[in-house]
Amino acid sequence: MTTAAEHWRLALADWAIPPEILSMAPESPWIHPVEMFTVSGDIPDSPSHQRAREALPEGGSVLDVGCGGGRASMAVAPPAGLVIGVDHQPAMLDKFEHAARERGVASQTVPGDWPEAAPRSPVADVVVCHHVAYNVPDLTPFLLALDEHARNRVVLELPTLHPLTHMSPFWDEFWGLTRPTSPTADDCLAVAREAGFDAHIQIWEDQELSMRAQLPVEQQARFLRIRLCLPEDREPELVAAVLAAGEPPIRYTATLWWDKAK
Repeated sequence: MTTAAEHWRLALADWAIPPEILSMAPESPWIHPVEMFTVSGDIPDSPSHQRAREALPEGGSVLDVGCGGGRASMAVAPPAGLVIGVDHQPAMLDKFEHAARERGVASQTVPGDWPEAAPRSPVADVVVCHHVAYNVPDLTPFLLALDEHARNRVVLELPTLHPLTHMSPFWDEFWGLTRPTSPTADDCLAVAREAGFDAHIQIWEDQELSMRAQLPVEQQARFLRIRLCLPEDREPELVAAVLAAGEPPIRYTATLWWDKAK
Protein backbone atom coordinates (compact mmCIF):
# COMPACT_ATOMS: atom_id res chain seq x y z
CA MET A 1 0.00 0.00 0.00
CA THR A 2 1.43 3.39 -1.00
CA THR A 3 2.04 5.76 1.91
CA ALA A 4 1.17 9.45 1.74
CA ALA A 5 4.88 10.30 1.58
CA GLU A 6 5.47 7.84 -1.28
CA HIS A 7 2.47 9.19 -3.19
CA TRP A 8 3.85 12.72 -2.80
CA ARG A 9 7.31 11.70 -4.04
CA LEU A 10 6.00 9.74 -7.03
CA ALA A 11 3.52 12.47 -8.02
CA LEU A 12 6.27 15.11 -7.94
CA ALA A 13 8.49 12.89 -10.08
CA ASP A 14 5.83 12.96 -12.79
CA TRP A 15 6.52 16.71 -13.17
CA ALA A 16 10.04 16.04 -14.44
CA ILE A 17 10.65 17.45 -17.90
CA PRO A 18 11.23 14.60 -20.41
CA PRO A 19 14.97 14.21 -21.12
CA GLU A 20 14.51 14.69 -24.86
CA ILE A 21 12.95 18.13 -24.22
CA LEU A 22 15.35 19.09 -21.46
CA SER A 23 18.34 18.32 -23.70
CA MET A 24 17.16 21.04 -26.10
CA ALA A 25 16.87 23.73 -23.42
CA PRO A 26 19.20 26.67 -24.18
CA GLU A 27 19.29 27.50 -20.44
CA SER A 28 18.13 25.92 -17.21
CA PRO A 29 14.33 25.98 -16.94
CA TRP A 30 14.46 25.89 -13.14
CA ILE A 31 14.47 29.63 -12.58
CA HIS A 32 13.38 31.59 -9.51
CA PRO A 33 13.64 35.24 -10.57
CA VAL A 34 14.68 37.35 -7.58
CA GLU A 35 12.47 40.23 -8.72
CA MET A 36 9.38 38.07 -8.19
CA PHE A 37 10.27 37.55 -4.51
CA THR A 38 11.29 41.07 -3.51
CA VAL A 39 9.37 42.52 -0.56
CA SER A 40 8.39 46.18 -0.71
CA GLY A 41 5.72 48.27 0.97
CA ASP A 42 2.85 46.83 2.98
CA ILE A 43 2.22 43.09 2.81
CA PRO A 44 -1.48 42.19 2.61
CA ASP A 45 -2.69 40.08 5.51
CA SER A 46 -3.60 36.45 4.91
CA PRO A 47 -4.63 33.35 6.84
CA SER A 48 -0.99 32.20 6.78
CA HIS A 49 0.20 35.42 8.42
CA GLN A 50 -2.65 35.26 10.94
CA ARG A 51 -1.82 31.69 11.98
CA ALA A 52 1.83 32.66 12.47
CA ARG A 53 1.06 35.91 14.28
CA GLU A 54 -1.29 34.37 16.84
CA ALA A 55 1.48 31.97 17.97
CA LEU A 56 4.13 34.69 18.32
CA PRO A 57 4.97 36.40 21.60
CA GLU A 58 5.76 40.11 21.46
CA GLY A 59 9.34 40.46 20.24
CA GLY A 60 9.47 36.76 19.38
CA SER A 61 11.41 35.02 16.63
CA VAL A 62 10.46 33.61 13.24
CA LEU A 63 12.47 31.11 11.22
CA ASP A 64 11.60 31.55 7.54
CA VAL A 65 12.61 28.46 5.55
CA GLY A 66 13.03 29.04 1.81
CA CYS A 67 12.63 32.70 2.70
CA GLY A 68 13.12 34.35 -0.68
CA GLY A 69 12.83 38.08 -0.02
CA GLY A 70 11.18 37.45 3.34
CA ARG A 71 7.49 38.03 2.67
CA ALA A 72 6.35 35.31 5.09
CA SER A 73 8.36 36.62 8.05
CA MET A 74 8.27 40.37 7.39
CA ALA A 75 4.47 40.18 7.40
CA VAL A 76 4.54 39.23 11.10
CA ALA A 77 7.23 41.67 12.23
CA PRO A 78 5.93 43.03 14.57
CA PRO A 79 5.15 41.21 16.79
CA ALA A 80 8.30 39.34 15.75
CA GLY A 81 11.47 41.10 16.81
CA LEU A 82 13.89 38.69 15.09
CA VAL A 83 13.56 37.14 11.64
CA ILE A 84 15.86 34.35 10.48
CA GLY A 85 15.99 33.51 6.78
CA VAL A 86 17.14 30.24 5.23
CA ASP A 87 17.64 30.11 1.46
CA HIS A 88 20.06 28.54 -1.00
CA GLN A 89 20.29 31.69 -3.18
CA PRO A 90 22.62 34.40 -1.80
CA ALA A 91 20.70 37.05 -3.77
CA MET A 92 17.52 36.09 -1.93
CA LEU A 93 19.26 36.40 1.44
CA ASP A 94 20.51 39.86 0.42
CA LYS A 95 16.91 40.88 -0.32
CA PHE A 96 15.83 39.37 3.01
CA GLU A 97 18.38 41.40 4.97
CA HIS A 98 17.48 44.56 3.05
CA ALA A 99 13.78 44.10 3.86
CA ALA A 100 14.58 43.58 7.54
CA ARG A 101 16.70 46.74 7.68
CA GLU A 102 13.92 48.74 6.02
CA ARG A 103 11.53 47.59 8.72
CA GLY A 104 13.96 48.01 11.61
CA VAL A 105 13.83 44.31 12.47
CA ALA A 106 16.80 42.26 13.67
CA SER A 107 17.74 39.53 11.22
CA GLN A 108 19.98 36.53 10.69
CA THR A 109 20.55 34.49 7.54
CA VAL A 110 21.49 30.86 6.99
CA PRO A 111 22.63 29.87 3.48
CA GLY A 112 21.67 26.46 2.19
CA ASP A 113 18.86 24.05 1.40
CA TRP A 114 16.51 22.62 3.99
CA PRO A 115 16.83 20.25 5.81
CA GLU A 116 20.62 20.24 5.18
CA ALA A 117 20.78 23.72 6.72
CA ALA A 118 18.77 22.68 9.78
CA PRO A 119 21.78 21.91 12.04
CA ARG A 120 23.05 25.46 11.43
CA SER A 121 19.65 27.09 12.03
CA PRO A 122 18.39 28.29 15.42
CA VAL A 123 15.12 27.28 17.04
CA ALA A 124 12.43 29.96 16.79
CA ASP A 125 9.02 30.62 18.29
CA VAL A 126 7.34 30.08 14.92
CA VAL A 127 8.64 28.42 11.77
CA VAL A 128 7.14 29.56 8.46
CA CYS A 129 7.70 27.97 5.07
CA HIS A 130 5.90 29.49 2.09
CA HIS A 131 5.77 28.10 -1.44
CA VAL A 132 8.55 25.55 -0.98
CA ALA A 133 6.83 22.19 -0.43
CA TYR A 134 6.38 21.37 -4.12
CA ASN A 135 10.17 21.50 -4.52
CA VAL A 136 10.65 18.77 -1.87
CA PRO A 137 10.29 15.14 -3.02
CA ASP A 138 11.31 13.69 0.37
CA LEU A 139 8.74 15.64 2.36
CA THR A 140 8.63 13.80 5.71
CA PRO A 141 12.18 14.62 6.93
CA PHE A 142 11.67 18.17 5.64
CA LEU A 143 8.57 18.60 7.82
CA LEU A 144 10.18 16.88 10.81
CA ALA A 145 13.09 19.33 10.67
CA LEU A 146 10.64 22.26 10.55
CA ASP A 147 8.89 20.93 13.64
CA GLU A 148 12.16 20.40 15.51
CA HIS A 149 12.97 24.11 15.06
CA ALA A 150 9.63 25.47 16.31
CA ARG A 151 8.79 26.27 19.92
CA ASN A 152 5.13 27.05 19.27
CA ARG A 153 3.90 26.48 15.72
CA VAL A 154 4.79 25.55 12.13
CA VAL A 155 2.97 27.32 9.29
CA LEU A 156 3.27 26.22 5.67
CA GLU A 157 1.77 28.01 2.71
CA LEU A 158 1.43 26.38 -0.70
CA PRO A 159 -0.83 26.62 -3.74
CA THR A 160 -3.70 24.15 -3.70
CA LEU A 161 -2.31 22.82 -7.00
CA HIS A 162 1.28 22.46 -8.19
CA PRO A 163 2.57 26.01 -8.90
CA LEU A 164 3.37 25.14 -12.54
CA THR A 165 -0.16 23.93 -13.25
CA HIS A 166 -0.94 27.24 -14.97
CA MET A 167 1.68 26.33 -17.59
CA SER A 168 0.03 23.04 -18.55
CA PRO A 169 -1.86 24.50 -21.56
CA PHE A 170 1.40 25.93 -22.92
CA TRP A 171 3.20 22.57 -22.59
CA ASP A 172 0.36 21.04 -24.58
CA GLU A 173 0.43 23.80 -27.20
CA PHE A 174 4.19 23.92 -27.79
CA TRP A 175 5.23 20.32 -27.07
CA GLY A 176 2.04 18.22 -27.13
CA LEU A 177 2.88 17.23 -23.56
CA THR A 178 0.19 16.51 -20.96
CA ARG A 179 1.20 17.58 -17.48
CA PRO A 180 0.18 15.93 -14.17
CA THR A 181 -2.62 17.09 -11.86
CA SER A 182 -1.10 16.03 -8.54
CA PRO A 183 0.23 16.32 -5.88
CA THR A 184 -2.00 18.85 -4.17
CA ALA A 185 -2.11 20.71 -0.87
CA ASP A 186 -4.37 17.97 0.48
CA ASP A 187 -1.61 15.48 -0.30
CA CYS A 188 0.82 17.63 1.70
CA LEU A 189 -1.65 17.61 4.60
CA ALA A 190 -1.80 13.82 4.41
CA VAL A 191 2.01 13.59 4.66
CA ALA A 192 2.04 15.92 7.68
CA ARG A 193 -0.61 13.85 9.45
CA GLU A 194 1.17 10.63 8.53
CA ALA A 195 4.30 12.09 10.18
CA GLY A 196 2.32 12.45 13.41
CA PHE A 197 1.38 16.13 13.36
CA ASP A 198 -2.11 17.35 14.25
CA ALA A 199 -2.15 19.45 11.11
CA HIS A 200 -4.96 21.73 9.92
CA ILE A 201 -5.64 23.31 6.53
CA GLN A 202 -7.46 26.40 5.28
CA ILE A 203 -8.06 27.14 1.58
CA TRP A 204 -8.43 30.75 0.46
CA GLU A 205 -8.50 32.88 -2.67
CA ASP A 206 -5.03 34.35 -3.05
CA GLN A 207 -5.59 37.72 -4.71
CA GLU A 208 -2.01 38.80 -4.03
CA LEU A 209 -0.59 35.74 -5.82
CA SER A 210 -2.98 36.30 -8.70
CA MET A 211 -1.80 39.91 -8.97
CA ARG A 212 1.87 38.94 -8.83
CA ALA A 213 1.24 36.51 -11.68
CA GLN A 214 0.12 39.41 -13.86
CA LEU A 215 3.58 40.58 -14.89
CA PRO A 216 4.02 42.53 -18.15
CA VAL A 217 3.24 40.19 -21.03
CA GLU A 218 6.80 40.31 -22.38
CA GLN A 219 8.17 39.26 -18.98
CA GLN A 220 5.60 36.49 -18.70
CA ALA A 221 6.60 35.27 -22.16
CA ARG A 222 10.30 35.29 -21.27
CA PHE A 223 9.78 33.23 -18.10
CA LEU A 224 7.48 30.84 -19.96
CA ARG A 225 9.95 30.45 -22.80
CA ILE A 226 12.73 29.51 -20.37
CA ARG A 227 10.55 27.09 -18.41
CA LEU A 228 9.32 25.50 -21.64
CA CYS A 229 12.91 24.88 -22.78
CA LEU A 230 12.43 26.96 -25.93
CA PRO A 231 15.02 29.15 -27.71
CA GLU A 232 14.85 32.94 -27.53
CA ASP A 233 13.57 33.30 -31.11
CA ARG A 234 10.29 31.61 -30.03
CA GLU A 235 9.50 34.41 -27.58
CA PRO A 236 7.12 36.27 -29.97
CA GLU A 237 5.04 33.08 -30.17
CA LEU A 238 4.88 32.99 -26.38
CA VAL A 239 3.73 36.62 -26.29
CA ALA A 240 0.91 35.72 -28.68
CA ALA A 241 0.01 32.63 -26.64
CA VAL A 242 -0.11 34.61 -23.37
CA LEU A 243 -2.34 37.25 -24.96
CA ALA A 244 -4.61 34.57 -26.43
CA ALA A 245 -4.95 32.88 -23.04
CA GLY A 246 -6.51 36.03 -21.56
CA GLU A 247 -6.69 36.76 -17.84
CA PRO A 248 -4.89 34.20 -15.68
CA PRO A 249 -7.16 32.06 -13.48
CA ILE A 250 -7.77 32.94 -9.84
CA ARG A 251 -5.17 31.28 -7.66
CA TYR A 252 -6.13 29.40 -4.51
CA THR A 253 -3.68 28.91 -1.68
CA ALA A 254 -3.60 26.58 1.31
CA THR A 255 -2.45 27.47 4.79
CA LEU A 256 -1.32 24.34 6.62
CA TRP A 257 -0.30 24.52 10.27
CA TRP A 258 0.20 22.57 13.46
CA ASP A 259 1.19 23.43 17.02
CA LYS A 260 4.27 22.05 18.65
CA ALA A 261 3.51 19.06 20.85
CA LYS A 262 4.16 20.02 24.46
